Parts: sequence; C-alpha cells; structure tokens
Amino acid sequence: MNMIQLVGTLELGLIYGFVAIGVYLSLRVLDFPDLSVDGSFPLGAATCAALIVAGVHPLIATIVAMILGGLAGLITAWLSTHLKFMNLLSGILVMTALYSVNLRIMGRPNIPLLGEKTIFEEFFVSFKAPFGPFWRVLPMLILVGILTYILNCFLKTNIGLALRATGNNARMARAQGINDKIMVSLGLCLANSFVALGGAIFAKVSGYADVSMGVGTIIVGLAAVIIGEAILPTNKISRTIIACIAGAILYRFVIAAALNIGGSFLQAADLNLVTAVLVGVAMLLPDLKKQFGSKV
Repeated sequence: MNMIQLVGTLELGLIYGFVAIGVYLSLRVLDFPDLSVDGSFPLGAATCAALIVAGVHPLIATIVAMILGGLAGLITAWLSTHLKFMNLLSGILVMTALYSVNLRIMGRPNIPLLGEKTIFEEFFVSFKAPFGPFWRVLPMLILVGILTYILNCFLKTNIGLALRATGNNARMARAQGINDKIMVSLGLCLANSFVALGGAIFAKVSGYADVSMGVGTIIVGLAAVIIGEAILPTNKISRTIIACIAGAILYRFVIAAALNIGGSFLQAADLNLVTAVLVGVAMLLPDLKKQFGSKV
C-alpha cells in the first residue's frame, strides 16, 4: 500500500466514522434498525454538492446537509411512532423516497466538484505545507474529536439518559414519564445528521456526489460498530464512540489490504463481496472473543 492509498484509506475511515456514530445511535442506543441511512448518506453529499456548485459557502452547505439528514430521520421516526409502521419498513420507505429526493436536489445523477472550493480549501489550506499528503486528515481528526466530545457530553445529560433509557426499555421509560416518541425522533434525527455529515465530507474529499453512492452504507456502519466493539472496551460511552470510529478506520484498511493482497484474484468489482465476507467475520468476533476469553 503506497502513501496515496494510505492517506485515502484513512480519510475514508474517518468519513465512515461519522456513519458508524449514526448507526451506533440508532442501533445500539435506540435499538432501532434504521435503513434510511442508505438514503441519508447520498442526501448529505447531494445537498452539499448542489449548494457548493450554486455558490453557497461550503460551511453553510454542510450545515444544510446535516439539517436535511436530520429531517429524514424525523420522517422515519414519525412513520414508526405515529403511523405504527415496522421500524425496518419505515427506514426502507424513507430510503426509497430519498433516492428521488436526491435526484431532485442534484437535477442529474451526479455532480462533479472538481475546481470548486470546499471547506478544506476554505479553512484548512494552510495545513498543506507542514503536513503534506496528510493535510486533509488533520482537520477531519479535529472534527471527529470535537463531535465525539460533544456527543459524549450530550449522552450523559438528562435528555441523553432519557434517550438511552428509551432504547434500553421503552415501556419502563414511559413509566418514568419519558416521552419515548420524542426520544426516538431525537435519536434518529441525530443519527441521520451524522450520516449526512459523512456524506457531505465524502463529496468534498472525493470531488463528486452521486445518487447511488449510498448503497451499502448501513452495512459499512454496522461492520464498523461491530468491529469497534470487538477490539476495544465499551464500558463507557466515550470509549464506545471511539470504538465505532476505530472500527470504521480498521474496516477501510482491511478492505484496502484485501484488494491489494488479492492482486489479480480480487478486483475493484469484488468490493461488495469482500464487504459481505468482512461483515460476516465481524459478526462472529464477539462470540469468538467470549470463547477465547472463557478458555483463558
């Protein structure tokens, strides 16, 4: 793996770290399998790219992308809590609808951002000289650190505890006076905002937004969460969030290594196959960890 591949893999790992945090909030905190993630990721990319091309400041474009991602999460929550749709069905319906929404936002299947100013060129161009090819990675590390700290503090507040209680036992939470519908809406809003943020940054780093770029996003997020929980201790909220990000980075490195080691046997077209195998192995890691731990 050369330097360009190393930097690119690390960038993708940090980007999908936001997706992993979103999947962690919906799946682990709320116990809500939210498949609308596959639509929220390209929604963030499409919104950010369309606004940047239209001349909007990249920071504002990113914030708008996060807001629209949060709205997608609210719609999923509304379908589930008010219309009593199954959780999986709610996510599938929103994911399907977002495909058309993303096409409407972009006006075409994809938008190139080559030559357009992104948030990196706007604020972090001074990192180019001292950090070389890693200049994009540092601001993403800073952003990940800030958001991790904010999310950790939020989940320890009364609202955050109510959110966690709702996911742990909704009936008991209602008995304690917690409005579980509001908590589900808040949690899915936050989760999809993180995913949309990942999509927006992905569009800036890769230089394009495509309507089909969200396919398999939920699988990547799930794999990152499972791998992170298997390799790092998760007895604290802060460690769990860090584990999700570390899992996303490790996931991308394993994918890159598999495609490089495979040589002519594995090709770029085999990415989904490698992903499926890796997720399957990741699903087995917790059980293997327990078995080997019990023997020791």
